[in-house]
Amino acid sequence: MNRHILCIDLKSFFASVECIDRGLDPFTTPLVVANKSQGNGAITLAVTPLLKKFGIKGRTRLYDIPKHISYHIVNPRMKRYTIVSKEIIQIYLDFVSQDDLHIYSIDECFLDVTNYLNLYKMNEVQLAATILKTIKEKTGLTATCGIGENMLLAKLSMDIEAKHNSSYIAKWSLEDIESKLWPIKPLSKMWGIGFRLEKRLNNLGIYTIGDLAHFDISILKKRFGILGVELWYHANGIDDAIISDFKRNPKEKSISHSQVLLKNYYGDTILLILREMIDVLVARLQENHFETSCIYLGITYSKEFGGGFAHSCKLEHSTDLVSELYELFSHLFEAFYDGFSPIRKVSISFSKLSKSMGYQLNLFDSCDHQEKEELLLSTIYDIKKKFGKNSLNHASSLLSYSTIRHRNETIGGHHE
Repeated sequence: MNRHILCIDLKSFFASVECIDRGLDPFTTPLVVANKSQGNGAITLAVTPLLKKFGIKGRTRLYDIPKHISYHIVNPRMKRYTIVSKEIIQIYLDFVSQDDLHIYSIDECFLDVTNYLNLYKMNEVQLAATILKTIKEKTGLTATCGIGENMLLAKLSMDIEAKHNSSYIAKWSLEDIESKLWPIKPLSKMWGIGFRLEKRLNNLGIYTIGDLAHFDISILKKRFGILGVELWYHANGIDDAIISDFKRNPKEKSISHSQVLLKNYYGDTILLILREMIDVLVARLQENHFETSCIYLGITYSKEFGGGFAHSCKLEHSTDLVSELYELFSHLFEAFYDGFSPIRKVSISFSKLSKSMGYQLNLFDSCDHQEKEELLLSTIYDIKKKFGKNSLNHASSLLSYSTIRHRNETIGGHHE
C-alpha cells in the first residue's frame, strides 16, 4: 500500500525565530545566529534566507562571509527555539495523531496523512498547504514540505525541490526517480550520504545517484556490508520504513551506552569513541547471545553551541558483528554531523534484540569471514572477563583522546 507521507522543515529556523521575535522579515533581513564571544572565527548556527540567496550557507565561519555583505549577529537561544518547536509540533498534532508523527529534529518532522485525507476531504498537496498556512499564521514561520509514497521520497522531494518552488511544496513518486533523483550529483546532495562516503563511492566510479542505482548490489554489499544494500535501495527510491518503526515500545528489549565527554571532540576523534562504545555493547550482546536489528545514535553538542542530532537505523537483518555495526554508526555520524560543532555527549543503543541463531548464508556474504570475526571477538571477551577489561585493548586506546582505559579503570566500563 502506498502511503502519503509529508516531510516538513522550518525554513532557516533559528534565524527566522530571531527575526520574527524582533518584528523583522527573514526574507529581507541579513541576520546570522552565532556566538559573538567567539569572535570572527565563530561558526554560524543559522543564516536568514536572504543571506542564503547571496550564497552564504549555514554552519560557516564568520570570516568566510564576504566583507562587502553587512549583517546582524545575534547569540543563539536554544531554549527559545525549543519552545517554538513545541508550538509547531502542537500544530501538527491538531492534524494527525501522535502515532502518525515522527519528530526528526528540532525543525523537521514526518507526518503520515494517509488516513486523514478522507476526513479532511483534501488530497495530500492540499492538506500540506493547509498545514504550512497554519504554521505561518500562528507563528510567522515559513515551512517547506516534501510529499512522497514513503519517508525517503518525502525527505528527498523536500530537500531537493520544495525549497525552490513558489509554494514550498513538492511531490515525488516512484515514477519521478529516473528524472529527478538519478541525475543528482555530487552524491553528498543525497540524504544520508556524507562527504567521506561520497569519496569511497567515487573510487568505485559512482558519481551520480543513477550510477549508484545501477551499480552491482553484490559489490556494494561486499564493500559496505548492510549499508551498501541500503544505499542501493535508496538510490532506487525504495524505503520500507514507516513512522511506527520509530515508536519505541517501553517493554522492548534494548541495551544502551552513553558518555559525557570531558572536553570538546570533533569528527575523526568521535569515530574512535564510537568504536569503543560499540565494543562495550557488542560484548553485552554476545554475553547474552543476542543480536540487534535496530541501532540508535545520539550526539549532543557543547552547551555554548547547543543542539545535536539523534537518528535510528533499521537493519535488513540482525547482527552482533562489530565491523557491520561500526560501519552503520559511522554512516549515521558522517551523514548528519555538520563537521564543525564541538561534541560533548555520545549515546548509542541496540534495540529489536533477538536470540542469536547463527548466520544465515546468502549470495553476498562470506561465512568464513563472519565466523572468524565471531571467534576473535569471543576470544577477546573471554580474556577481558578473566584478566580485566584493560587486559586487552585496541592500540588506539593509547591515543590521547581515547576514553576506554580511563572508563574501565574508574567505573568498570559502566553502562548507562
